[in-house]
Amino acid sequence: MSEFTMPDNRQLQILIVEDEPKLGQLLVDYLQAAGYATRWLSDGAQVVQYVRDTPPAMILLDLMLPGISGLTICRDIRQFSDVPIMMVTAKTEEIDRLLGLEIGADDYICKPYSPREVVARVKTILRRCYRPEGDAVDNNGLNIDEARFHASYQGHELELTPAEFRLLKTLSNKPGYVFTREALLNNLYDDYRVVTDRTIDSHIKNLRRKLESIDGEKPFIRAVYGVGYRWEAEPCRII
Repeated sequence: MSEFTMPDNRQLQILIVEDEPKLGQLLVDYLQAAGYATRWLSDGAQVVQYVRDTPPAMILLDLMLPGISGLTICRDIRQFSDVPIMMVTAKTEEIDRLLGLEIGADDYICKPYSPREVVARVKTILRRCYRPEGDAVDNNGLNIDEARFHASYQGHELELTPAEFRLLKTLSNKPGYVFTREALLNNLYDDYRVVTDRTIDSHIKNLRRKLESIDGEKPFIRAVYGVGYRWEAEPCRII
């Protein structure tokens, strides 16, 4: 997977994938008013190639598109890019939310939504995912570089979504400390959205799988029954 880098602030482009003209134009208007450049695609078949050719800062991706689903598009994009993706969906069932997160989406919002809330979430995700400065931490083979939004273990790059990166940083900074699911959710989101504990479980499962693909014998994240999760490795060292 190629490394995703943040564009210059003057060139922040939000890709909107929405087949409903009124909603697409509404998002364009609100995001442009907030200072973002936008590109609106109504044809899902064009999205993957567009992202390859013109990487955006973030994608607002409708789940229900004619011909190809937003989940398929998200899965295809995650094969080559870590660009933040927020799913926009009219399907409110929990399984749809979890599936969107498990395949690499960073957030979701359900229709009908407030366009102001969409803009607020876009700002939050971009602020959290990409910071101008940051520290790198080394945890006995685990390297976390916040400035580059990059993580590796024993020299192997970890291809993490922004949500997985934030979870890894939170847990590994306090080894042995038991984080409740609520505390971990609070480190991912600050807009008080309604999400379930299973959202964290899905992210943890994916993060653990990626770490164990490098070292299957070392315990990384331990579930504490009825409470939450803790990091099992040695303390981090600030570099």
